[in-house]
Amino acid sequence: MAAAAAAPTAPDLTPAGFARAVRPLFDEHCYDCHGDGEHKGDLALDKLPLDFSSPEKLRAWVGVLDKMESGEMPPKKKPRPAPAQLAAAGGWLRTALLAADTRRQQTEGRVVARRLNRAEYENTVRDLLAVETPLKEMLPEDNSTHGFDNIGAALDVSSVLMERYLEAADAALDAAMPRALRIEPTTLRYSYLEDDNLLKQLGDKTVLKCDDGVVMFSSGYMPTTVRKFRAPADGIYRVRASIYAYQSQKPVVMVALGGDVVTGRGETHTIGFFDAPPGKPIVVEFTDRIARNATFKVMPFRMESGERARQTGPDKFDGPGLAVQWVEVEGPLAGSWPPESHRRLFGDLPIEPIDAVSAANLERAKKEPQKAEYLAKQIKQEAISKEPAADAEKFLRGFIPKAFRRAVNEAEMAPLIALVKARLDNGYRFEEAMRVGYKAVLTSPEFLFLREVPGRLDDFALASRLSYFLWSSTPDAELLSLAQAGKLHQPAVLHAQTERLLASPKAKAFTENFLGQWLDLRLIDFTTPDKKLYPEFDELLKLSMVRETQLFFEEVLKHDLPVQNFIQSDFTMLNERLADLYDIPGVTGQEFRKVLLPPGSHRGGLLGQAAILKVTANGTTTSPVLRGKWILDRVMGVPPAPPPKDIAAIEPDIRGAKTIREQLDKHRHIESCATCHSKIDPPGFALENFDVIGAWRDRYRIMPAQGQRADYIQPKGNFPQWVRVALGPTVDASYTLENGASFHDVDEFKTLLARDKEQIARCLAAKLIVYATGAGIQFADRPVVAEIVAHSKAKNYGLRSIIHEVVQSRVFQNK
Repeated sequence: MAAAAAAPTAPDLTPAGFARAVRPLFDEHCYDCHGDGEHKGDLALDKLPLDFSSPEKLRAWVGVLDKMESGEMPPKKKPRPAPAQLAAAGGWLRTALLAADTRRQQTEGRVVARRLNRAEYENTVRDLLAVETPLKEMLPEDNSTHGFDNIGAALDVSSVLMERYLEAADAALDAAMPRALRIEPTTLRYSYLEDDNLLKQLGDKTVLKCDDGVVMFSSGYMPTTVRKFRAPADGIYRVRASIYAYQSQKPVVMVALGGDVVTGRGETHTIGFFDAPPGKPIVVEFTDRIARNATFKVMPFRMESGERARQTGPDKFDGPGLAVQWVEVEGPLAGSWPPESHRRLFGDLPIEPIDAVSAANLERAKKEPQKAEYLAKQIKQEAISKEPAADAEKFLRGFIPKAFRRAVNEAEMAPLIALVKARLDNGYRFEEAMRVGYKAVLTSPEFLFLREVPGRLDDFALASRLSYFLWSSTPDAELLSLAQAGKLHQPAVLHAQTERLLASPKAKAFTENFLGQWLDLRLIDFTTPDKKLYPEFDELLKLSMVRETQLFFEEVLKHDLPVQNFIQSDFTMLNERLADLYDIPGVTGQEFRKVLLPPGSHRGGLLGQAAILKVTANGTTTSPVLRGKWILDRVMGVPPAPPPKDIAAIEPDIRGAKTIREQLDKHRHIESCATCHSKIDPPGFALENFDVIGAWRDRYRIMPAQGQRADYIQPKGNFPQWVRVALGPTVDASYTLENGASFHDVDEFKTLLARDKEQIARCLAAKLIVYATGAGIQFADRPVVAEIVAHSKAKNYGLRSIIHEVVQSRVFQNK
């Protein structure tokens, strides 16, 4: 009785309760601007229905509460409400909104029907069929919301999309059902010494023949294609090259290219960059998937010796070069026959010619290997069954549960089995009929959508949610087995499976897809730095930028390091190319390694990493507004409101006539802008010492105007040439935060930012929940986010610990 008497009284959530707890504050402090005919910011509180049943109306009231509790409303220039009055109004709204949103989640679920996005579809087909066919580009771009492209509410379905799914299913089945002659792997060794055509094309100006190979002095036009090799079939090939640095005391870099490297009309891609050491040759090796008739090419990278070699002649030139002794290609690396994809669909059924002509050509091809490629086009082979109806049912019963990622009942199975048997009855060959059934499965809603019902997820749905969170792909046999046994929901089992998935190579998809969207790494190619202002930017630097951030994230994840490392860290992951840009000595070679940062380095944490600095700038200038908004949203979790429609965006002055501070000054003196810019500008200005490619600067680099004095600078990054630019004003990165704290540079700003570890953890936990569940953070999720942060505090807000807390949370385990 004493406890009951001491318990707080539940608020009256009726309109009468609103009139007592909230209405007095609105009458006294809000209706002057948002009522009685006024509607600043398109908000009229006296016209806003007291109805929390629809998501739109609930969001409107959540916005009102957030403005009240943050102190933004009433405006600071207006009289402030009494603390008791504000607490009463805020408490009533918070309780009412939480109750309404909780009821909605319990009845409808917080995640709408969610289909696989492009990346998930490609990965799922890969793991289901054991094929490496690129399917993602066959599908339309996925819409993004809440910062991610796997959000159910944005993943709509159209007739065009369904047509593309039919095409993608055909492409996947073509790859999984080998029909023609098996191409036996072969090995070809190619020496440029034997290629007289190479010297003829280059005019003997930038290539030198030596006793053991050919030395290349230029990174420009270089027809160093492996001419004697053309891929006989789509597949994976192994390439080895014997190389060394010529006339150099340090390594030179070789780049390997694959695809249509002869005409350049088809797809060409960079395979990788490799160090050629001075002195003794080494053999570098890599594997790559290329299309039929494609080939490979190796050449020097960022070697600026070509013009000087032309002037002196390569035999008299004493500068560095890349020596290539030979290149060897082996493939296609087909593995076992029949391939695994065939066994996934047809078990141990043999692949045989379907007619006498194919059988005769197959025997001929075995006897005349030189004609095998020609004859392969005329050979048709398929899986052959002696009991087609029985085999069809057996294979479909094994395949459908794996494709649907759950146990499948007879009512769901029967129509698909009947579909194939009807084709067999109508005279279809066995593989033809099975293809119809498999295609129906791969285009079924049960395959394309994640099956979830309101309430607690069943174990199969939980298995899918976990695997698509950490692998962006379908659950494997172990997850499905645990789901079948009803054990996956057990906390210890779920924790162990989370650890297993994180330790798998497939977790690379989590790094790429989550970071690619949380940190905007996918936008690394969105702009290209101006070549006149930033000639040191190249593909190796771009790839190194992204790799640093990915490896840094994986290092924090692997060792459960505090998320504070994303703000301040005493290490990063570097190779020589990036270390040169950062002016960090002692890092040689293009292999990445963990590097402790020297005293005074500005690079600790995400805000000093070149990938982040590039994606938050355009190709010519930086903008404190763009960078400030990025930090508020991605790091602090408090995204600013969109700008007023009648206020033009600031375009930085590329000639340096006005500083960015001068240009932004008018925004800070407009009342409708000042509220947001007081939050946006400080973090944005903190990064002003970093240019558009992430190099440190003390003065702005701008293009010289007509008659303007030009300066010559030698950029960071071991760049051999001086660049003609104009040096603009001195960079001023200082600012004062809303709370009155000041900083002079990015290091002081990061120190201020890192003090609030809880806010950093809260932001990251919310981003992980959105990505993991496929839905934005809703009002009823806020207490769960707070619980995750509170529980992870004992582990010093470790990244791995936060992920485990997300997986164990109510929002993850419920629809």
